[in-house]
This record gives sequence, C-alpha cells and structure tokens, in this order.
Amino acid sequence: MNLMNAHLAYTSGRAYVFKDYLWNPDHYPWPENQRLQNPPHTPLSALIAGTVVGQPFGQGDDSPRSISEKWFDKVCPTNERRVFFTGDVKPAIAWSQGNEIFEHWAKLLREAPESCIEVKASGDDNFPQVFDLWLWGSDRVLSLWDSFSKSPTSRLLMTSDIVRTAVKHNEHLFTSYMWRSRWARRLNVNAYAHMLAMHVRRGDFKKACTHLATWNSTFYSWNLLPQLPDPLIIDPSIPWNTTEYFDAHAKRCIPNVDVITAKASESRRDYARATSQATELRVVYLLTNEKGNWLHQLKESLANDGWEHIITSQDLELDNEGREVGMAVDMDIARRAAVFVGNGVS
Repeated sequence: MNLMNAHLAYTSGRAYVFKDYLWNPDHYPWPENQRLQNPPHTPLSALIAGTVVGQPFGQGDDSPRSISEKWFDKVCPTNERRVFFTGDVKPAIAWSQGNEIFEHWAKLLREAPESCIEVKASGDDNFPQVFDLWLWGSDRVLSLWDSFSKSPTSRLLMTSDIVRTAVKHNEHLFTSYMWRSRWARRLNVNAYAHMLAMHVRRGDFKKACTHLATWNSTFYSWNLLPQLPDPLIIDPSIPWNTTEYFDAHAKRCIPNVDVITAKASESRRDYARATSQATELRVVYLLTNEKGNWLHQLKESLANDGWEHIITSQDLELDNEGREVGMAVDMDIARRAAVFVGNGVS
C-alpha cells in the first residue's frame, strides 16, 4: 500500500509522506524486554530504497521527493493541513475499478490548493486506507497494474543497503555445495541461476487460511494477473463453506509436504523445458517461518526428490541489523532466484 500511495502522490504532483514500518508485536524478531519502542517499528529506508523513501526520480524529473513523517510534522503543522476523511470520499467509489478509484483521489489532490494534505479514517470505514483490502483482494486492482508497473515508484524501487549487505553475507550458503559438483566447476555458475525459491508460510497462517476460505477469498493483488501461471481455481461443483471446500482452499493456502514437493518438481520440469540443461534448477530456498519437525520432513522430501541443496530462512546468518529486516532479506533472495513460487493469498 505504501507503494501505491507513493504512486498516487507522484501522479498528483505531491510529495509522498512515508512512515516507519510498524510491526505486529507478535512477529517482531526481538523479545519484549529488548525492544526500544512499543509498538516496535523499523525505518522504512532500512527495508527498501528508491523514490518511496526520498531518493530522487529520474534525470529531468523534478517531481517533489518523498519526505519522512517527522519532516512533514515540522513543515506542515496540524493547523495548516487540509484533511480528507476516508468516510467522506470512499463511499461513492467503494466498488469501482482500481483505476477509477485512483483517478478520483488524484483529482482531489491535484485540485486542492493547500500545500499540506492529510488523509484520515472516519465513519464506519473498517479498512480506512485509500486503497483498501476490498480492492487489493479483488481483480478490480488489476486496472492499476499498467500505470503502476511503469511508474518510477515501481521502476526505481531497490533493495536497501542493509538488506543487500545481509544477502551478500549469506551467498556462501547457496554456493558452498558447488565445490563437489563437477558441473558447477566446469560452468562457473552462480547459485541464483539454479535456484528455486518457495514461500512456505506456516504457524499462525493456518488460522488465516481458514478465515480466508470462510470469506471465499481468491488470490491477492498482482497474484491475480492473468499472465501468471497456476491461478486459484476451485472446482465449482464443490459447495462453499464445506469441509471439501476448505481442504481444496488449504491446498493452495497452506499446502502440505507432498503438495509442496510436487510443485517444486513441476517447476523444475517446466523450467528445464523452457531453458537449457546448463540452467537446470538444483537449489531450493524456502522462505518460511517454520522451525520444527515439519520443516525437517519437507527438506527430507525435497532431497529425496533430487534437489541437491536446500536452504531455509532459518539457516541465514544475520547480525542485529539483518535480523531486523529478515523478511526483506528473504524477499530479495527470492527476487534473485531463477524461479519463484509464491503463496498467492499472502
């Protein structure tokens, strides 16, 4: 949502105001007695880089650069701000296409004469974002893909220095097995070119999956793009809100060991057909919050299926800074991998 809000500000000729990343305390990597703030938060610029966190736009583009919330509070005191309340704006466009919602807000921002604008929640708006869950969880958001993907907000989005350093520090984990592989020595390859990254979310996600199935939820956001393979299609003959329906939905939301192993094998075959033998997938990286015996079973299953090297989030060597941004480290490794299999509802 930060990215789309930044894109809206850019299109409207205004500077985006970015905030720290605010954690759900249950997911913060440090115990409560070691936290510096409550609730805990991390500077957004520690997680990402680019125009969203104040870096310049392209050459010749003099659009106003993003500023921090602290600076906004300094240059835009409360009494100088114009406030738009979501409860006043959103009802008229609540179920419109994404591009129509975007243009409605952009028009408001362009035409407002005030220098300082703030958007606040109001009324019975349970999801008081400009672009809310009801939009991101439906195919109405897809009308925004073309403009967003071509925008400097997207094109100039980069990895932060902290994340890049942590990834570099852990690259030896993905290449340490190569010394014993004749093909690797002969071809002098890098691990990312032969890596399949898979997002395997566990733990509290089982409860979330049950909740999503109850709402008959589909894939989320850009995961709904029609050009992507393997869309979420549940047999229409299965009645909604039945045990059979929940099982079918869980297969895509929180798959078991056999389903994940089969998907990895399928991805390897598909990639081999599309490329040369020299770029065969051999390494699996699992982005996961799982730590117990179930993860051991998954790794064993993948190894038995012929994967030469299996690394997980739990194997990463992170210092204090890297631990704080561990989820972004995970995502950047996945971004570099030859193939990424995500969880479409996450």
